[in-house]
Amino acid sequence: MTDTPFTIFPAIDLRNGKIVRLAQGDPERQTTYGDDPRAQAQKFKDEGAAWVHVINLSGAFGEEASANLKALETVLTVGLKVEFGGGIRDEESIKIPLEMGVERVFLGTAAIQNPALVDWAMARYGANRIAADIGVRDGNVMIRGWQESTPLSMLEAGRRFRAQGLEWCVVTDVRRDGVGTGVSVDSAVELQTATGLKVVASGGVSSVEDVIRVKNAGLAGVIIGRALYDGKVTISACRMIGI
Repeated sequence: MTDTPFTIFPAIDLRNGKIVRLAQGDPERQTTYGDDPRAQAQKFKDEGAAWVHVINLSGAFGEEASANLKALETVLTVGLKVEFGGGIRDEESIKIPLEMGVERVFLGTAAIQNPALVDWAMARYGANRIAADIGVRDGNVMIRGWQESTPLSMLEAGRRFRAQGLEWCVVTDVRRDGVGTGVSVDSAVELQTATGLKVVASGGVSSVEDVIRVKNAGLAGVIIGRALYDGKVTISACRMIGI
């Protein structure tokens, strides 16, 4: 169990400046939900959110990402705490969002392929501002927008990150992401228990009951995307029952 207060992170996934959701991380299975990320962030804040989880999908896929950085700039004006990731693979792409006012950045591909970058970021910014992001498909850690598999297991990656001093980690079951089939709570708990990381579960939320299960399991938080946009979960409903 973690003594960290449980946090709901509503997600804004950005591609070409628009709000989108992908099914199972597949760039060909995209649904567009809007073109005003600031208004969406304001809606989350009005419902009671304290944080927003912003993903630069264009960066993760190696696409031009300037429109997403402009969108991030507008989201930051809302006053929510923002965590940001996607395509962050060098010192400059870590610096830019943090200097814009992002509270925390999370590294996925770079954390796996370039441990020295994690060491640099930790030394410069500290454990509160740098997090890891593990996407898992069929037991293997995925990289490059979850399009490539690695031989690493979730626990191997998690133990390495914790040894580097990281405290926060997002873990996503890629097969469940964006398809509303329920959260893989057991694997997230396994990661948190085995490593001591503060683990935020992601992928598959379809109901308030899913959120309750994640909280009751002692995890640090949950990321909710498609379920919010499809109206299956609301931040205000979660707040009303004390989540």
